[in-house]
Amino acid sequence: MLKAYKYRLYPNKSQIEILWKTINGCRYVYNWSLEQRQTAYKNGEKMPSVFDLNKKLTVMKQDNQWLYDCSCPALQFSIRNMDSAYTNFYRRVKEGKKKEELGFPKFKSRHNPVQSFQMINNYRIDFENKKIKLPKISTWVKCVLDREFLGTMKTGTVSVTNTGKWFVSILVEDETELPDKVPYTDDQVIGIDLGLTHFAILSDGTKIENPRFLRESEKRLACLQRRLSKKQKGSQNKKKAALKVALQYEKVKNQRMHFLHCISSKLVNENPVLVVEDLNVKGMVKNKYLSKSISDVSWSEFTRQLEYKSEWTGKTVIKIGRFEPTSKGCSVCGYKYEKMSLSVRLWQCPKCGTKHDRDINAAQNIKALGTI
Repeated sequence: MLKAYKYRLYPNKSQIEILWKTINGCRYVYNWSLEQRQTAYKNGEKMPSVFDLNKKLTVMKQDNQWLYDCSCPALQFSIRNMDSAYTNFYRRVKEGKKKEELGFPKFKSRHNPVQSFQMINNYRIDFENKKIKLPKISTWVKCVLDREFLGTMKTGTVSVTNTGKWFVSILVEDETELPDKVPYTDDQVIGIDLGLTHFAILSDGTKIENPRFLRESEKRLACLQRRLSKKQKGSQNKKKAALKVALQYEKVKNQRMHFLHCISSKLVNENPVLVVEDLNVKGMVKNKYLSKSISDVSWSEFTRQLEYKSEWTGKTVIKIGRFEPTSKGCSVCGYKYEKMSLSVRLWQCPKCGTKHDRDINAAQNIKALGTI
C-alpha cells in the first residue's frame, strides 16, 4: 500500500539557494521538453519520446552550464512529468471528454503559488536527529519528522509555497495489503447530502454546520488587499503586503483542510458504509451567485478524503448518479415533484402527508439509492 508523508523543512540560506536552482532548472527543462514536442508536431515530425528527450538534455546542458548545479534525476523526472501530462490528456480524450474542458499541457510559470521538484531514491532521512539529506546539498537539512514510517521510500517531492514555507512529501510503500471490506447491513448505511447552509446532512437527521472559513475572513482579506493596492510597485513594502495577503489565504486553506480531515475521519470511523452524490462541482461553480460558497466548502476534496480513508480502513463509499431527484422525491412513498425551487426548505408530501425537511429527506433518498 502506498502512503505519502509530508514534513516541514527549515533550510538555511545556502540550502535555499540550491533548492531554488533545482526548482528553476526543473521548470526550465519541463518547458523546454514541452516546446520540443510542440515544435515536432507543427513540423509534422515524430514527437520525441522520453528517451530521446533525455539524450537531447545531455547536449542542451552544455549550452546551459547552470543546469549542472541541479540534480540530474530531478531534471529527468520533469521530462517524465511532461510526458505524463500528454498521456493523460489523450487518454481522457479517448474516453469521450471534451478537449476544451481538459486543457492541453501548458508551460509552467515561475509565478505559480507552489513550486516543486521531485527526487527518486537519491535522498536519505535521519529520524533520530530530525534531518534529511537532499541531492546537490552537501549538508543535512533540518526537518520536522513528527511521524515515522516503515517501508520503501519511493518518490520524494520538495515544494515551496508563496509564503516561503518549504515541505517535503515522501511516497512510501509499506508492503501491506488493503484490508477486506467490513460486512454491513442496510441499517448501518448512512446517506450524506452535501449543502451550503449546512456542510453535510446525514440520513439519521444529523446536520454538520458549514464553518464558512473564507466568508469569515473576507473583512480581513479586504483590509489587507486595500493596503497592498496602495503600495508602490516593486517596493519592499509591496512585497511585505503581498506576503500578508498570502498568509491570510494560507490560514483559510489550513482551517478548511483541518475541518475536512476531522469530519471525514469521524464519518469513516463510525460508519461502515457511506453514500454520497457524484456532484458536478466544475459545472456548479459556474453559477456566479454560488461559486464562492461552493468553492469554500470543497465538496470534491471531502469526497476524495472519504474514498481513500475508506480504502485504508476497509469501509465502503458508494456514489450515486448526479441526476437522481433526491430533493424532489418523498422518501416515504416515492412521490416526486416536477419542480421545486431552492427556497423551499420544508414541504409536505401531497400523497402520504409526510412533512419533510428538504435536506434530511434528500439524505434519506441518497441512502435508499445506495442500498438498491
